[in-house]
Amino acid sequence: MTGPAEAPLPAGAGLAGGVGGPDTLEPLLAVVLSALRDGAVRRDGPLPAGGPAAVAEGLAGLLAPQSLLPDTGDPQALRLLTEALAATAADPADPYCAAHLHVPPLAVAAAADLAASALNASLDSWDQAPGSTSVELAVLRVLAGLVGFARPEAAVGVLTSGGTESNLMGLLLARDSAAKDSGAAARLTVHCSTAAHFSLARAASILGLGADAVVPVDTDPDGRMDPRLLDWGLADTRAAGRTPVCVVATAGTTDLGAIDPLPVIGAVARRHGVRLHVDAAYGGGALFSRRLAPLLAGLGEADTIGLDLHKLGWQPIAAGVLLARDAALLAPLEQRVAYLNPEDDEGAGYTSLLGRSLRTTRRADAFKIAVTLRTLGRDGLGALVDRCHDLARAAAERIDAEPALELTAAPVLSTVLFRYLPARADPDRVNAALRRRLLADGTAVVGRTVLGEGPGSVRLKLTLLNPHTTTADLDRLLARVRSAGAEMEAEAEAENEAEAAQEDQESNS
Repeated sequence: MTGPAEAPLPAGAGLAGGVGGPDTLEPLLAVVLSALRDGAVRRDGPLPAGGPAAVAEGLAGLLAPQSLLPDTGDPQALRLLTEALAATAADPADPYCAAHLHVPPLAVAAAADLAASALNASLDSWDQAPGSTSVELAVLRVLAGLVGFARPEAAVGVLTSGGTESNLMGLLLARDSAAKDSGAAARLTVHCSTAAHFSLARAASILGLGADAVVPVDTDPDGRMDPRLLDWGLADTRAAGRTPVCVVATAGTTDLGAIDPLPVIGAVARRHGVRLHVDAAYGGGALFSRRLAPLLAGLGEADTIGLDLHKLGWQPIAAGVLLARDAALLAPLEQRVAYLNPEDDEGAGYTSLLGRSLRTTRRADAFKIAVTLRTLGRDGLGALVDRCHDLARAAAERIDAEPALELTAAPVLSTVLFRYLPARADPDRVNAALRRRLLADGTAVVGRTVLGEGPGSVRLKLTLLNPHTTTADLDRLLARVRSAGAEMEAEAEAENEAEAAQEDQESNS
């Protein structure tokens, strides 16, 4: 008699792992690749045309409750949903998709990520990730050397979900150290530039420091933290009876790509006895480039460093890293759990990474990084960084030479800020509207930000992270911006004329 355990399993329940896993995966991968290709053809551009309503309407049938969880499974689900996802994606591999710190992943990294997904290691205990534990430790050693720690062999770290988690961990470690030294009741502060990432304020709130714990430091005209103001701010904070817990320097701000003067900031932090965390989520990848690496001189003096290799590293999301110059800095995270990392197992060499992370279950994100590092080497990755830097400089030259456009600043890394200059209409209104016009048409994804305050502060942004983009692509992209700007300017002038006519009519009646 056949028991419940031997009853036939439903179609689609094959496993990705084991000896038979590759055979199960092989036909499914062919379906996925075909559907990705068909979806990209349907999209025919950097993102789907029509805006939010059109995208939602196009997916409504596939995502309706009765379709998404039918009583009987649909053998075509993989093809249908993959093609629909590709057709409605914003594709960072398209040269006209250039708004955010959102990279097109390298094919070799995506393939490695598939292998990691199929094996499904979990980095919370050695017996769930034997080889993957060794891979993560090896990748961290290489990165500790790359950032310039004086003793990379003593450094430790962990893979994170990205810069937000790395910043949270950096502040948590600093907070716990400061609270231990000065008492938990101390009023702790975090000091960072006004251009620092918004996640620092969020982290301060999560950690119970309060929103006013973040003390902003003004920047110089290039968007870099002013070390003199930091010095005075730390002194003033102590004089007011508060305790600085951490200085956070930024190596690559989101908009200008500015890199704070790390050696001077490090010296200020040391003089005041305050921990230094560097948010190098964007700029850290510049270390692969022999040309740009000098911009990050002094990075190795930090106590903790956050990196994001799903930016200038071309990894599938997520590939964040937190590095600490010494293992003792991670002590506040240490946990001992009988069913994951008992002390006798650790003593016998069964190393667990549980005590390094805020998370328990963690996938083997280090594997795709390891494959990429070995496949391309530093020179190969450096060539990709240099290519994107060259593209940013080429875009800046073209913008500066175009009367209808205004360049905000010379690019530091791969971001370029600029704006369209209307003859008579409100520039903020026109620049915001032209970006939405490009999105609605599905022809380009251009970023938007605000520089300063008040009228004239809206800027457009190109974030050039696709090394396959050409200067001809840049010319066409900027031509689309100019064309959309002219259309929005004409519409704004027509609306102004209509409003003026209406006001005249009302005043005469």
